[in-house]
Amino acid sequence: MENNNRKGWLYLLPAFAFLGAFLVYPLIDVLIYSFEEGYNFASQTSFGLGIYNFSYVLRDPYFLQALKNTFILVIITVPLSTGVALLISLALSSVRKLRQFYQTVYFLPYVTNTLAVGLVFMILFKQTPYTDGLMNLILSWFGAAPVDFIGGPYWAKMFVLCFYTVWIVLPFKILILTSALASVDETYYNAAKVDGTSRGRIFWKITLPMISPTIFYLVITGFIGAFKAYADAVALFGVDLNAAGMNTIVGYIYDMLYGNSGGYPSYASAAAVILLAIVLTITCMNLLVSKKHVHY
Repeated sequence: MENNNRKGWLYLLPAFAFLGAFLVYPLIDVLIYSFEEGYNFASQTSFGLGIYNFSYVLRDPYFLQALKNTFILVIITVPLSTGVALLISLALSSVRKLRQFYQTVYFLPYVTNTLAVGLVFMILFKQTPYTDGLMNLILSWFGAAPVDFIGGPYWAKMFVLCFYTVWIVLPFKILILTSALASVDETYYNAAKVDGTSRGRIFWKITLPMISPTIFYLVITGFIGAFKAYADAVALFGVDLNAAGMNTIVGYIYDMLYGNSGGYPSYASAAAVILLAIVLTITCMNLLVSKKHVHY
């Protein structure tokens, strides 16, 4: 028995080594950097340990703007994308003919390059000296004035970013929810139909509880993914997100390391720790809520 246990731990050793080298060690390193004040990257020296890096980041207007943008993105896109994906999945589940074809069509945006999709969205929404863009053309049909969604007011740029984010994450959620709906036992539906139960009650009392673990998984991963958003904003507004006022927390961390204001790993590490704390808090809150509303 002891030999089997030793072999088991031996088989797990490569995984532990990989996690230690690429997950545990970088996390510890970031925590150390975040408390080192006046850290000099060239000489690898600092003045001492303290919380100045956190206080600087929390007072930095660029970080506060990135924090605001990220929270708006999370609050809008996660519930909206999950709800729309559920509606589309329900519609696909009711289609018998060409179901696989429709599933493939809806999944295509997920396998398309993010920057390529961003360029398409920029062309659709960007206002140039030669054209106002397709979206403004549609708005003109209703008598609305043209809006520069890429370089114009803040709310217009946030609308495009949220629209783009929902578009990008929708295919994956549709695929997962469609599979979850297909796994629900038909016996429950047949029994409900025999009792004359309405479709709405079947959805709320059978379908939704049965797929609630999948919905919870999508919500959790959606929150984490939205908090890590960066490439979406770059695809739409370019690399200078601070100038556009559309930076995210991950974008702020990148700028502190490699951007125009780069070379400050301590500030970047402090921002990363703050992001970790936010994501961990929201995840724990979701886990507490799931105990009452998720049925396993």
